[in-house]
Amino acid sequence: MNQGPQSAPASIELVDAFHAAASGRGLSSRLYAEAFGKEYPVEVDPSSSCTWSVLGEMVKRLRLRPDDLLVDLGCGRGGTGLWLARAFSARLVGVDVSPKAVELATERISEFFPGAPDVDVRDRIRFQVGTFAETGLPDQCAAGVVSMDALPFAPDRDAALRELRRILRPGARAVFTGGRNLPGHPKYVPGRRSWEEYISAAGLELEAKVDRPEERGLWDRLNDLWESHEEELRREYGDVDTDAKLAEARNHRPGRPYRITSIFTVRA
Repeated sequence: MNQGPQSAPASIELVDAFHAAASGRGLSSRLYAEAFGKEYPVEVDPSSSCTWSVLGEMVKRLRLRPDDLLVDLGCGRGGTGLWLARAFSARLVGVDVSPKAVELATERISEFFPGAPDVDVRDRIRFQVGTFAETGLPDQCAAGVVSMDALPFAPDRDAALRELRRILRPGARAVFTGGRNLPGHPKYVPGRRSWEEYISAAGLELEAKVDRPEERGLWDRLNDLWESHEEELRREYGDVDTDAKLAEARNHRPGRPYRITSIFTVRA
C-alpha cells in the first residue's frame, strides 16, 4: 500500500491510481530523493517514509535465514519486500488490496533479481491481492512479516494484527511502522487505544519500539517540494494526483509537530 503516513484513499480505484502515478521513477521519485537526501534508498523507490535507517532496523530485527518466507503486508509496488528478500536470500509473498500495485510489484521482480531464471524467481517471489484481515495465506507460514507505512490503514486493526499473528510461525517476528497523535494534534483523541494495546490484544509480544522523530522533517521537506513543483506535477501526473498531494501537505503540516511514528517489532 505504502501511500503515505496519514491519509487513506477512499476506494481501491484511488489506490490503484496512486500506485500508477507513483511508478516509473519520474518527478515524484526525484522529489522524494531530494527531500530524503542520503537516507533515500534509490532502488526501493518508496512512496512511503522508507529510509536506509528503517531498512537497517528491519534487517536487524527480522533475523531471517536463506529460504525463509517473508511476507510484506500492504506491499504497494514491492520495493521494501523485494529489497529485504534479496538481502536475506529469502522467499517473498507481497499482499496488497490494490490489483495495480500487485501488477507493478510483479513487474519489478527483475529489477532486484536480474538474470535469474524466470521460473525459479516466480517460485520464490510472488505478489497477490488480499487485505490485512484476509491475506489468503496459510497458518504459521511466515518466518517474518513487514509492513511499511501500511498497517495503520487497516480498517480493523484488531483483525489485522490477529491475521498477522495467524500467519507468523511461533517465535517469528514482524516489523511494522505506525504513528500516534500527541496532545495538540487536531485529531488527538484522549484515551484512544495505543499500538501497544492492539499488539497485546492480538496475543503478540512487543519486542522493541524505535521512535522516528526525524520522519517529521522528511515529510515537511517533501510537502514543500510538492507545493513548489505544482505545475510540473500537474503536467506529469494530472490534477487528481496533484490535488491529493497538495491536500496532504496542507492538511497534515499543522499537526505534524504533534505526531510521532515508530518502528514496532513484535513476536508471535
